[in-house]
Amino acid sequence: MKRFSLLSFAFCLVAGSVVYSGELDPRQDVWIRKYQKQENVPKPENQLLNTDVEPDLNDGFVSLFNGKDLTGWTPKGGTCEFSAKDGMIVGKCVPGSNSTYLSTGNADFTDFIFSCDMKWKVDCNTGVMFRAQSKPGKGNTETVFGPQAEMEGFSQDRHWSGGIYGQSCGGYFYPLWLKEHEAARAAGKKDDWNRITISAKGNVMKTWINGVPAAHWVDDGTYAKGFFGLQIHKGAKGEVLFRNIRVKELKQ
Repeated sequence: MKRFSLLSFAFCLVAGSVVYSGELDPRQDVWIRKYQKQENVPKPENQLLNTDVEPDLNDGFVSLFNGKDLTGWTPKGGTCEFSAKDGMIVGKCVPGSNSTYLSTGNADFTDFIFSCDMKWKVDCNTGVMFRAQSKPGKGNTETVFGPQAEMEGFSQDRHWSGGIYGQSCGGYFYPLWLKEHEAARAAGKKDDWNRITISAKGNVMKTWINGVPAAHWVDDGTYAKGFFGLQIHKGAKGEVLFRNIRVKELKQ
């Protein structure tokens, strides 16, 4: 992907609720250069914008966490630690471990609205896998792959929480590097709870961070269904709290 194509000037094309834009934010230059050659990364002018209001989160949701223990959840991919405490799930990085995903077993979710609150006790990279899949890895390991709603701490200036990353399958499906993503990049709250909301309807995936529209990605049908997974990324340190983990399944 070239940093700027022939359509590098800003433009919008409106067709119903479909809005395109193509102007990269020069303040994201370091990250543009870092990620522009990834397999999945879209051309900026082809990125759809999420202009929708965050879905109503008041009715029809089922909690995925009983508030007491990890019944119904299975760690996949590594040995980072998860526990239930004070009505929250606590995820802790274990140095030397691969990234670990506390997953909703083998249950398949297709069309849904998912939401949870997250708070960093120790800064690290995290996120929520959705429509995720797994496969055998090296040795006795298991590799989790598929789309992930990125949630990252505040130790770097990227601020792509709410973007969609292709975990173990080719990198970013939807980076938050356009000028139009400025509000989403500013939506994260340091030392406080942050809400990530994910909508999946057919091939259309959208996200919101603290109610602010973030990603709008259209899959090619590869990730039509799968499980949810709370990520603790591999690294030297990190601790994340999760609460209000719930889903509303939608009729197809």
